[in-house]
Amino acid sequence: MAGLWETSIKVSLGKLIVHEPFDVVVPQQLAANGIEILPIQFPHVAALLHLPLHHGDPFDRLLIAQAKVESLPVLGNDQAWDAYGIERLW
Repeated sequence: MAGLWETSIKVSLGKLIVHEPFDVVVPQQLAANGIEILPIQFPHVAALLHLPLHHGDPFDRLLIAQAKVESLPVLGNDQAWDAYGIERLW
């Protein structure tokens, strides 16, 4: 959910252009690619307290916390994430 939240903000600010309505294309792509939404839960937020400040972006830090709690890889090209000891794809 954190990634979609950040993406929707970037679209609304004009920092990310999508060529179809966001509320149409995102559900279509999630279904087409078999992607499930990971809701933000208390353990994810609590894990933020224990993350070192290698990265200042609150959305990225939440994604990292979720990845650590759920033992999941993250998809992103930000090499600063590597300092958290998570598996980063891309």
